[in-house]
Amino acid sequence: MSEKIGNVWIFIEQEGGKIANVSLELVSKGRELANRLGVKTEAVYLGNNIENSVSTLYHYGCDTVYLAEDPRLEPFTVLPYAKILMHLIKEHRPNILLFGATAKGRELGPRVASTTLCGLTADCTDLQIDDFEDKVGQKSYKNKLMQIRPAFGGNIIATIVNTWQDPQMVTVRPGVMKLNEPDKARKGKLVRVKPELSAEDTIIKVIERVQKEKDIDLQAAPIIVAGGYGLGGKENFKLIVELAKVLGGEVGASRAAVDAGWVIHDHQVGQTGVTVRPKLYIACGISGSVQHRAGMAESQKIIAINNDPNAPIFSVAHYGIVGEVNAIIPKLIKAFKAKV
Repeated sequence: MSEKIGNVWIFIEQEGGKIANVSLELVSKGRELANRLGVKTEAVYLGNNIENSVSTLYHYGCDTVYLAEDPRLEPFTVLPYAKILMHLIKEHRPNILLFGATAKGRELGPRVASTTLCGLTADCTDLQIDDFEDKVGQKSYKNKLMQIRPAFGGNIIATIVNTWQDPQMVTVRPGVMKLNEPDKARKGKLVRVKPELSAEDTIIKVIERVQKEKDIDLQAAPIIVAGGYGLGGKENFKLIVELAKVLGGEVGASRAAVDAGWVIHDHQVGQTGVTVRPKLYIACGISGSVQHRAGMAESQKIIAINNDPNAPIFSVAHYGIVGEVNAIIPKLIKAFKAKV
């Protein structure tokens, strides 16, 4: 008789009871993985006064939510969160554990993995379930988590498999997993967890929090106009800003444009920037390296403007315009303004 497969778990991030989008994306993906394995999707939700948002996790696919509420869990500090999570792992033995590749996930995930002696793959962009044949160890594994991520600067895609022990842990980049439509009729099971924390677990104190105002949110933008090095200079990048303004969209950029100092890193799309899925993505003067395409290829509609007909960006574009970008953008601006 084969050993029973554990469930798929997701660590849920929240701020003031508002669940992070990346966590809902992971619940959606976790539901897919759990269906493939024939197991349940379960969430670990830690904080204080957060029960009123638990139903959202059911709506996106969770069967069970492990809820721990305690004033000592706000704001987030890694030691109490890690202790509670490690206790739950030991008690319930999940098969897979997903974290967002965020500041919290990147701090909590490795601490839990090292303490439980499990592997962890960082910054995954895809997850699949498949069988694995270890030709070196001459052993076969059924239904393992294929942990897929770019490697060597995005020049290759690596598939990593953890054969050591469960849970198989990963952090996943925000924006790369499709967010399912919520089913508001869906219900689940709530398991209350009583935190057992010592003084050592809460020794770290947050003295002050300074929230940086975020000027842009590319991941929420329905329209993005992105500029690349093909624009030729910082002055020409102003055309990108103007076109985005006319369309009511946000400004994106390639890594080359950011490295050149034409725009700040917050606007960077791609492997070392953010992953986006807007309704419309206009790539202007962007050649389309694999690193950039990894961040925008899932956009609903892609328009590419480039003077090189063989530019890789055209391989993912729905519509392409071959020509000088600095001559084409002013015409677009004029045409769109005429329709406003």
